[in-house]
Amino acid sequence: MANTTKSKITEDKIVSLFMESVLENEKVPSSVFKFCKEHKIKEEEFYGFFGSFETLQQSIWNKFFDNSYGLMQKNKQYASMTNEEKMLTFFFTFFENLTLNRSYVLFIMKEHKYSFEGLTQLKGLRKRFKDFASTLIEERNEEKNLKAFKYNAPLFSEGAWLQFLFILKFWMEDGSPGLEKTDIAIEKSVTTIFQIFESTPLEKIVDFGKFLYKEKFA
Repeated sequence: MANTTKSKITEDKIVSLFMESVLENEKVPSSVFKFCKEHKIKEEEFYGFFGSFETLQQSIWNKFFDNSYGLMQKNKQYASMTNEEKMLTFFFTFFENLTLNRSYVLFIMKEHKYSFEGLTQLKGLRKRFKDFASTLIEERNEEKNLKAFKYNAPLFSEGAWLQFLFILKFWMEDGSPGLEKTDIAIEKSVTTIFQIFESTPLEKIVDFGKFLYKEKFA
């Protein structure tokens, strides 16, 4: 029996048990020891995958990204999409994944009082997302012959990350049916991300600003 139980202990299993524990007890487990004892897991099995609850929480966000990116890659139309369409597809896919785990994400983020920049659990996600954004803008740069018209990939990826954080907070506060307002925010935000480095971005920025003003103050 012990061998059967041991064979079922996987990284995904531990993640699932952790997320369930957080939601059922409305707090992160107080210690790895108690968590393992409660779920009949040997500590060495836990530490075989994660060094701490902090690294486990980081891995959850990494999995959200990896699953979303993997699904996007399976789309037969992905290769023929524009870079803007690829970014838009990623955002929609990623937030669909978050919505499937909305209770966990809302709890774990509100526990940190929306302090995104201080959340170490987003560290791995930030790197993955910025690498993805940089790849898109570098592909777009290949289409431009003159250096003066090329985009700054690090600056673009940082701007894209800030937009992502905004959408994440918007999604957390969205009470609309089917989270439809988040879909609108994604569309306008992604358009802004790609237009911000164009020669005439003013109309896009003003349009996005009006949308934010209406949502926050109307």
